[in-house]
Amino acid sequence: MFSKSKVGAIRELPLEETFHIHNFDRLDSTNTTLWQLIENGALSGTVVTAKEQTAGKGRRGRQWQSPSGGLYLSVFLAPNCASTDLGQLTLCSAWGIASALRDRGIPVGIKWPNDLVLRERKLGGILIETRGQKEIVDRAVIGIGINWRNPTPEVGINLEELTNAIATLEDLRSTVLHGLKTGCDRWQQDGIDPIVRDCDTLLVNRGQTVIVDGCGGVIVGVDKRGHLRVQFPDLQPPQPEIALPPGAIRLGYWV
Repeated sequence: MFSKSKVGAIRELPLEETFHIHNFDRLDSTNTTLWQLIENGALSGTVVTAKEQTAGKGRRGRQWQSPSGGLYLSVFLAPNCASTDLGQLTLCSAWGIASALRDRGIPVGIKWPNDLVLRERKLGGILIETRGQKEIVDRAVIGIGINWRNPTPEVGINLEELTNAIATLEDLRSTVLHGLKTGCDRWQQDGIDPIVRDCDTLLVNRGQTVIVDGCGGVIVGVDKRGHLRVQFPDLQPPQPEIALPPGAIRLGYWV
């Protein structure tokens, strides 16, 4: 879909011209199927969707429960970015999708590092898998799951519980893909700094107290790598802010 090395290369295209969508009724994983298509020559912008997944992928090898009624899709992008900048792809994806849903009147927030939340419960998640040469990521599959009318666990919520703003899965899919494209376009054209600032305003963890190495800290935002910024206001003498990479600390839900 885009190359970070070609600033301004993206034209504003209708979604059907930007993305090439393959729809399936049932898959083990949209990410897995998309990687198979990529190995067979699929181009950047290829999308795989499924009405149901039997082995959807979550963080740390967990399975994402994917019963019928949710939106499950994976998108192939060619970011051509340094592997150290991969967290930026997560940030621009989360910001773009959350912003697109908020434009539809759905007050979505971002829970670090890659969840979309509504009323302090999980609405959806983003999982990025990459492949590349040496230190450059030239292939990325962005897996996205959004609860629409599917049953959810206690910590989850679906859109039907809150609003009728999105009436069909096709409408939700278009909204999510539009948001993803918007976030990636902005990253390419404006860099990561404005996205980081806007992600901070949507970060539901800001102000949350966490324990790091036995010390109480307060979450103040994210940095341009997608790391969590934590300050320790009560330590004497005051300690500098630290940045925690994804996986360094686990932030649960409030339910």
